[in-house]
Amino acid sequence: MAELALGREFLPAYAVLPRRVQSAVVAAIGKFAEHTHAGLHLEKLAGARDPNIRTIRIDLSYRGVVFRLGEERYVLLNVLPHDDANTFAVSRRFTVNQVLGVLEMRDEAGIEEFARTEPSEPPAAGLFDRVPTTDLVRLGVDEDLVPLLRIIATDQQLESLARRLPETQLDVLRGLASGMTVDEVWTELADRIVSGVDTDDLLTAARRTPERITFVSGPVELAAILKHPFDVWRTFLHPTQRDVAYRETYSGPALVTGSAGTGKTVTGLHRAVFLAERLPDGEKVLLTTFTRALADALAKQLYRLTGDPAVRARIDVISVDKLAYEIVTRHSGKVSIADNDIIDQLWETAAGNGPTYLNRAGHVTNFGAAFLRHEWEQVVLAQQVTTLDAYREAPRKGRGAGLRATQREQVWTVIDTVVRELAKRRLRTHTQLADEASAILRRSPARYRHVVVDEGQDLHPAQWRLLRALVAPGPNDMFLLADPYQRIYDSHVSLAQLGIEVRGRTRRLTVNYRTTHEILDLSVKILNGDAAVGLDGQDDTLRGYRSITRGGVPELIAHGSRDDEHEALIEQVGTWLDKGVEPHAIGVAVRTGQLVKTISRILSEAHIPVADDKRGIDGVHVATMHRMKGLEFQCLAVVGLEAGVLPAPNALTSAAEDQHAHRQDLQRERCLLFVALTRARDVLYLSHAGTASPLLPVTR
Repeated sequence: MAELALGREFLPAYAVLPRRVQSAVVAAIGKFAEHTHAGLHLEKLAGARDPNIRTIRIDLSYRGVVFRLGEERYVLLNVLPHDDANTFAVSRRFTVNQVLGVLEMRDEAGIEEFARTEPSEPPAAGLFDRVPTTDLVRLGVDEDLVPLLRIIATDQQLESLARRLPETQLDVLRGLASGMTVDEVWTELADRIVSGVDTDDLLTAARRTPERITFVSGPVELAAILKHPFDVWRTFLHPTQRDVAYRETYSGPALVTGSAGTGKTVTGLHRAVFLAERLPDGEKVLLTTFTRALADALAKQLYRLTGDPAVRARIDVISVDKLAYEIVTRHSGKVSIADNDIIDQLWETAAGNGPTYLNRAGHVTNFGAAFLRHEWEQVVLAQQVTTLDAYREAPRKGRGAGLRATQREQVWTVIDTVVRELAKRRLRTHTQLADEASAILRRSPARYRHVVVDEGQDLHPAQWRLLRALVAPGPNDMFLLADPYQRIYDSHVSLAQLGIEVRGRTRRLTVNYRTTHEILDLSVKILNGDAAVGLDGQDDTLRGYRSITRGGVPELIAHGSRDDEHEALIEQVGTWLDKGVEPHAIGVAVRTGQLVKTISRILSEAHIPVADDKRGIDGVHVATMHRMKGLEFQCLAVVGLEAGVLPAPNALTSAAEDQHAHRQDLQRERCLLFVALTRARDVLYLSHAGTASPLLPVTR
């Protein structure tokens, strides 16, 4: 029986075909399965760069492009209008990478055209001058491409060649161009290197290339793929991600780091499914994250990734907070959670009524609400401190200037007042609840065989203690995904101190698949070059972090008034809608909840639909920067970027009170803006009224 695999380019192309053409495609695929593909007019093309390329008739207007892997085995690469299909087929050539053993596609006609249009002499300073030819070949770059690479002097030249090169080789070149050393790129490739590659064995190479080619097991799987082709396409993994997700065994907890858009979440989803598929009924995987909204998003993506109900049944998708709540209520009965408004009010009152002291500038002041709350959360709760004596001895690493003994006593008195007030009102915070839940769990057998954690950088030590208690230590026990550059809360954690040792099992993802180079360039500048400490206690780095797509330069518009800014926003969103962008693919991010209400109202009054999950209304998504975490949009507006709003004054410890804590708070606000900007996929629009936020790059 003939076997037909599907190429990655085919799926998004199929998704947008007219319904009648989709039906014809299904019929054509059926003929392959029935061994009647001779009736499809499997056609060779004159001048084709590859002898194994064919086209097949779909209908009178469309043809499919297929590649012959061997006897009775083909890959459906694309479905295009007749002339476009012929142009595509004639220009492509397939080879087997001599280092990685994967099947690669290159646009041979495009490479020839590039060579004709570029200067033939090497420039004075080439982009790859520092890399010897032997190293390029060792990294899997085709030797016949090296002379062409020697005439490339700029990133722009490399990007103009990009779409014509094999993806794997382009990844290598982009890594080198971004400043990575040969050894660093080699480390990224190390797990994928294949010895004894047979460059003539196309079928084996195709099976080693699941990020580009999927072999369909039968009509049921095919029907599921074609029902939601775009969703399936988005779950394809890059080889680096696949190596991480499908590793047979990690000897203990594993940590995957990578900044925005590098596919950590998709990697975690694949890992959860991989682990669940190997479990017997009755054992489970926990897939968890920081917020309920993110957990809901994970559940939807999981549904797209696997159609097997037995596998889904072995995966619990739930936020850490909700899990803690369920554990405590099941054990102790109903509990009430203190919302942020109540907590903020308690700390403001406590700070206003608290003792005064002489600060470093020699002025009499009191402890601010932000300082006191952070001290409670990041020292007292983080270290499970319960007495004044214990607090006197508690280390305060990362909390800025030290406190004298009398000051610690004063701070403890204020904290104790707030804690007693919460208890009096029968309220608990999510952090307190997490510690209660972990104490309950330590008295019973572990609930899960494996735990997969997304957005781990924002979890508090109490939440990590809960997660540690949920699974017994051992191989494949915990699979953690985090990015310290997206840390938007004050949780600075050392996993090793919490019994989660990831040393030697940390992997870093560096390629951004979501955000354009131009958007990413602006977003990284927001971070101001400051280093971030990872969950493994090591300084993280953005070295090698790069995007694979190009687009327009983000707009930053200054307005004289808030009303002018809002009018311009209405016009911008309206323009996107007029261009055919779907409402749910448009986002508007702001710093405060009040701005969310205002902008939602003014968009609605302009007859622009605004999303409302509670009422089931689809539309433009308007949310705070915090709520944008984990989301992505084709077009994104980030507005209200003026001084006095960003950074938010109530989120900053006074510099006079504690300079170190002030810098930490300021960096957290930078990370928050970074998270917001990197939600944009194709288009980013920024605006402010009055004076621009000091967090925006000076080079704007």
